[in-house]
Parts: sequence; C-alpha cells; structure tokens
Amino acid sequence: MQQEPFFTFSAYHLALATIGIIVISSRWLPRIFSKREPAAAPLMILFGAAASLLIPGLPSVPDPRQSPLPWEVVSELAIISALFGTGMRIDRLGPWRRWLPTLRMLVIAMPLTILVVALFGLSVAGLTMAGAILLGAVLAPTDPVLAADVQVGPPHEGAEHPVRFTLTTEAGLNDGLAFPFVYLGLVVAAQGMHPGEWGMEWLLRDVMYRIVVGAIMGWVGARALGHVLFVVPRGAVLAETGSGVIALAGVLLCYGSTELIEGYGFIAVAVMGLTLRRIEADHRFHRSLHDFSESLEHALSALLLVALGAVLPTLFADLEWSHVLMALALLFVVRPVCGWIALYGSGLARRDKAVVSFYGVRGIGSIYYLCYAGHHMEFTNETQLWSLVAFVILLSTILHGFTVGRAMEGLSGKYVDGKA
Repeated sequence: MQQEPFFTFSAYHLALATIGIIVISSRWLPRIFSKREPAAAPLMILFGAAASLLIPGLPSVPDPRQSPLPWEVVSELAIISALFGTGMRIDRLGPWRRWLPTLRMLVIAMPLTILVVALFGLSVAGLTMAGAILLGAVLAPTDPVLAADVQVGPPHEGAEHPVRFTLTTEAGLNDGLAFPFVYLGLVVAAQGMHPGEWGMEWLLRDVMYRIVVGAIMGWVGARALGHVLFVVPRGAVLAETGSGVIALAGVLLCYGSTELIEGYGFIAVAVMGLTLRRIEADHRFHRSLHDFSESLEHALSALLLVALGAVLPTLFADLEWSHVLMALALLFVVRPVCGWIALYGSGLARRDKAVVSFYGVRGIGSIYYLCYAGHHMEFTNETQLWSLVAFVILLSTILHGFTVGRAMEGLSGKYVDGKA
C-alpha cells in the first residue's frame, strides 16, 4: 500500500485559512487608524476579490447567477437573525410619535425609491419592465445586517436617539415590505404588463394577506416563546439557563411556520423580536438572545461578503457605465432626496433628517432578493441586474463604512428614551 505524502495540498483548507485571514484583517486593520469598525464590510469584499485574483488554487465560489440557491439560503439565515436581533434592540416602543419618521420612510420613501429606480432601469439601463421593477425592489430596502453601527444598542442600554431609532426600525421592517414588489416583478415577468389580469390577486395576496399574516404570526410566536421561556415550568424557567441558542430555534420556528402559510417570514421575525422584548422586559436573558443572534448574523454575513468579493471579478465583467451612473444616482441623489421628502415636517432636526435620508446601506438583503428571484424565474436582464447590484453593494458599503461614524457622532442633541 502506497503511503500518502506527509504534506498534501487541500484547496478546501486553503479557502478556510484565506477566509480567516480576510475576516481578521478586515476587523483589525481599521482599528489601527480609528476606534470605529464599520469599514470591515467593504474590506471583506475587497480582500475577497483580491484573494480570488492573486491566490492560486482557491476553489471557485458558485456564481449566484448560475447557482443562486446556496446564496439564497445563507443570506436568508443572516437576514432573519438580523431582523430578530433588530427587534430585540428596541427598549421602548412608545411614545407613538417616535414611529412617525419610520412610517414616513416605509410608506413614502421606500415606494418612491422603488419607482424612481425602476424608471432609471427602464430609461438608463434598458431593462425590461419586470427587470426594472425587480431592480427597484432589490435596491430600495436598507440592510439590517450591515447597518448595526447606525442602529440603537443592545437591550437595556437605552438612550435611543431618534435617528438611530428610525434607522433601526426602518431596517427591521422594510425588508419584508419590499417583498410585494419582488413578487410584482415576478408576476410581470410571467404574465406581462397586464394589471387587469393579475392586479387584484397581487394586491390581496402578496400585499394584504402576506403582510397581515406575517405580523400576526410574529406576535403569536413571540407570546408562545415568551411563555416557554419565562413562565413554564414555574421555578425552573428556560430563561435561567442563559442559552442563547433558543433564539435561533424560536426564529426558525416562527419564520418557517409563517412561510408555510404563505406569510412574510421577514415581517414575522421582526415583529417577534419587538414583541418578545416586551415580555419580562428587564430580564437579563434578552441580552443573551440578542447576542447569540448577532453573533450568528456576523458569522454568516462575513462569509457572504468574502464570497461576494470572490465573484466580483466575474460579475463586473458585464458592468457598464450606465450601471455606474445608476449606482451613484441611487446613493447620492435618489435615496437622500426620497428620504428628505418623506421626512419633511417630521419634526427631526435638519442634520438628523440628512443622516436618516443618506445612510441606508445596501447589502445582504439585496443579495437575497436577487437570488430569490433568480431561483424562481429566469430573467432576461439577470446578468445586468447582478452587475449593477454588486456594484451598488460595494459602493454603498465603502461609502457607509468610511463616513458613518463621524456622521453619527454629530447628531443633534442628547436623547434618552426618545426625549431630548
């Protein structure tokens, strides 16, 4: 029997070592120059791209255009962990006036952004109607995974500045609310632009039914999980164990059961986090739940960002100047203007409105939506969509990562529990 060489080269082990170096470097290097860490996300993408080009022997990352399923699954898990954690961060829901800027961003800014981006897609990028609608739905919502540095702190920290509260709640809810427009793009791709044939069904099923069911399932799931955690059995409640893995179990149960009855699971897990946080609100276990979900979210998002960087050279092979112009317009004109319009008369200070309007990072959510659409239907413009969305994510994370720290430090006033 021939003995194998003592040293053998494994592309798989090389990939693991490379991922470890990239993630550690991305988290460590920014701290040499600043105490802020949000620059880690763009560095993971850039280092991933550099590794794919410079290190021979690395296994190829599946192209999301050809193999969307693994990208869809991993990004889905990252998002639902982030949405649950986002809901858990909110210490106080009241007074109701705190929610007015959030509602304006959800009801005015997001649909307006979808409309403008879709029009740009039709006129500038030459997309089909279905592709333009999908592009708007993919790029309109802000990302709950990469936006932690602009959100409120973990449970029990308080001092929730209105800007952080608005950005937190917007990121927690707009992912689920963008889903009807993803379905709209799928419907138009399958049946054409004939709203008389499918409009009422889309409105009743994809807008009303799925949103309402998602919200109800999130509330019911939180109440049931809260009973298990804090009530039964008396004297030996599960919350006393301090095991945060229950967060993953509860999120998966809530998300999966909601999707089984055709509700929006993203809305369900966000509502679940918000509702569960109100049950035994002062219990230390809420911090354990939050921290576990946050750790899972960070691990999954790191893998996705490095993988995205690895496929960037392939995706950018089809990048056009029109895509670059659209990305710049979205980040520097469309989102800020739509946000400013939505927040007009909201009562926020001028600088606070500017920060809310400008800082809406695009990332893991955009990857998920595009993979979801690609997994369920072949789009004429799929190659163009991926090139454009990948460039927007890269540009957005760079812009967000290197500027948001200073912007958040300059917020007006000092707030505690929503009061100046």
